[in-house]
Amino acid sequence: MSAAIHSVPYDPGLPVPRQLSVLVATPNEGIRKSLREKLRGVARLEEAATGAEALERLGRHGARLVILDRNFPDLNSDELIGVIEQQFPGTEVLPLDSLTGAIEFPPELGDDPAFRWLQEMEAPKAAKTEVETCAPAAAAMMLPGVIGTSAGLREVASLVRSVTRHRTAVLITGETGAGKELVAEAVHKLSPRSDKPFITVNCAAIPETLIEAELFGHTRGAFTGADRSRLGKIHAAQGGTIFFDEIGELPLGSQSKLLRFLESGEVQRLGTSDVFRLDVRVIAATNVDLEKRVAEGRFREDLFYRLSVFPLELPPLRERLEDIPLLARYFLQRFAGEQPVLFSAEAIQKLSAHHWPGNIRELRNVVERAFVLACESGEVRPEHLLIRKPCASAHRGSESS
Repeated sequence: MSAAIHSVPYDPGLPVPRQLSVLVATPNEGIRKSLREKLRGVARLEEAATGAEALERLGRHGARLVILDRNFPDLNSDELIGVIEQQFPGTEVLPLDSLTGAIEFPPELGDDPAFRWLQEMEAPKAAKTEVETCAPAAAAMMLPGVIGTSAGLREVASLVRSVTRHRTAVLITGETGAGKELVAEAVHKLSPRSDKPFITVNCAAIPETLIEAELFGHTRGAFTGADRSRLGKIHAAQGGTIFFDEIGELPLGSQSKLLRFLESGEVQRLGTSDVFRLDVRVIAATNVDLEKRVAEGRFREDLFYRLSVFPLELPPLRERLEDIPLLARYFLQRFAGEQPVLFSAEAIQKLSAHHWPGNIRELRNVVERAFVLACESGEVRPEHLLIRKPCASAHRGSESS
C-alpha cells in the first residue's frame, strides 16, 4: 500500500460518516496526541501503544478504521494486519508512517465516505508534518526508514534499488546495531511485494528444538506440546518477504530444509507429507563471518552460496561520520514528539567524536537517555551524553545482535 496523500483543503462542514469509530495504534505519543486533537468530537476514538493493546481494544470495542503504525515493539505489523483482517471483517486498516506521521491511503478509495472524510481531514496535517517538522530527516532518507547521506550508505542505497524489482536472495552483512533490518525492510518496501507481508525471523532467539516448527509449520500432535496445527513463518510470508536475522545461528539440520525451500519453493509441515509451494522472497543478515563458519563446518557451503547471490555490506557508524548528527537529531525528534528539544553544538561535537562500537543502536540509547535529562531545559548538552569508552573489540564488532 503506497501513500497517496492529496493536498485537499479540509472543509469543517464536510459531513462526517455516521458511527465512525477509529483506533489509533502507535507507540509514538506525539502522533497519538495530534490525531486525538484532530478527531476529538467527530469520531469515537480509541488508542493503543502496542500491537497487543490494539488487538485487545478491537476485541473489546471494535473499530471502523484502524490507523496502524508500521513499527511496534511487540508485534510485526504485517502479521498484525493479517490477524485484524481475519478476526475483524469490515474493519479497514490504514498504515501509518511513524517518521512523518502521515496516514497511507489506498490509491483507489472508491466511494467509502470514511476514507474520503479522513483523507481530506488529514491532508493539511500531512503536508505540514513533512515540510516543517521532519524535512531534515526526510531529506536525508535515501531508502525508506534509513537515515544518512554518507558515501558508504549511498552505495548501499544504489545496490538496494538495483535488486528490489527482482526475486533474488539478498545477504546483508554488517556489525551489530548497524541497521541491517532497516535495509532489509527497505528492499521489501521498494519491491513489487511491498503490499504483502514482511516477516522477520530471529534465528538466534528461537530454541533449536522449535525452529523447524516455527519456520515450516506443524500439525497437531507433531511433537510434544503441539496442541494445534500451525502454518510456519515462511508460509505467513506468502507473496511477500521473509527476513532471516542472524542467519549464522541457524542449526545445521534446519539449514538443509531452508536450502530445499530456496531451491524448490516448497515447504513441508512437521507431522504431515503435505507439501506447499510458496512464492516468498528471502533476505538474510548476519554480523558473523559466514565463510569462516563454512570452513569450520558450522554452516553449509551450498546454503551460503544460495543466500549470497546479492551481498550487501552495511558500513559501521564510525565510517559514516556525516550521518551521526542526522541520526542523533532524528532519534531526538522521535523521543521528544512535539516538545522543543535541541542539541547544543558542543553535544553534536561530542557525538561526532565517538567511535560507536555499538553503532546506531548505541547512538539511539545515548540519545534517549540524553532526552530524559534534557527535556525540561530544552537543550541536550555534553554532560547529558553518557558515552562509554570503546573496548578492545570495538573494531571487530560483536558475535551477537
